[in-house]
Amino acid sequence: RAALDRATVLLSMTKGGKRIDNVWGSGGGQQSVKHLVKEIDMLLKEYLLSGDVLEAERCLQELEVPHFHHELVYEAIVMVLESTGEKTFKMILDLFKSLWRSSVITMDQMKRGYERIYCEIPDINLDVPHSYSVLERFVEECFQAGIISKPLRDLCPSR
Repeated sequence: RAALDRATVLLSMTKGGKRIDNVWGSGGGQQSVKHLVKEIDMLLKEYLLSGDVLEAERCLQELEVPHFHHELVYEAIVMVLESTGEKTFKMILDLFKSLWRSSVITMDQMKRGYERIYCEIPDINLDVPHSYSVLERFVEECFQAGIISKPLRDLCPSR
């Protein structure tokens, strides 16, 4: 009863819900997919501006959604395909290397992200000419860096 009374007081406080989230956390599984996609998009954009790999890694871990890391892989590769120049290509490759080395992103999540790209590349190519060749190059670089397996590399669609 005392715990319930205390919880009632905390929740009735101004901004009590926010405080409770900070104390107990609202954890990844509690957040909507739409919200998580926005957070991942912001995380990637911030990373591309700052270049701070450790900060990006920390932010991803704070989301507490290891089952949703494939979204980061997917969105990051889309950014590579849509970018012009080498900067985004190299930065995302560096981010993937770091996330892979630190085991923040598992092989399964990496594979799921790539498979999603492979399935959607025909549609992406309609909006982004040359996306097949950029994807092939990016996949090969990731394979050379040990981020993805040979079978996953071999699944990469080509024109």
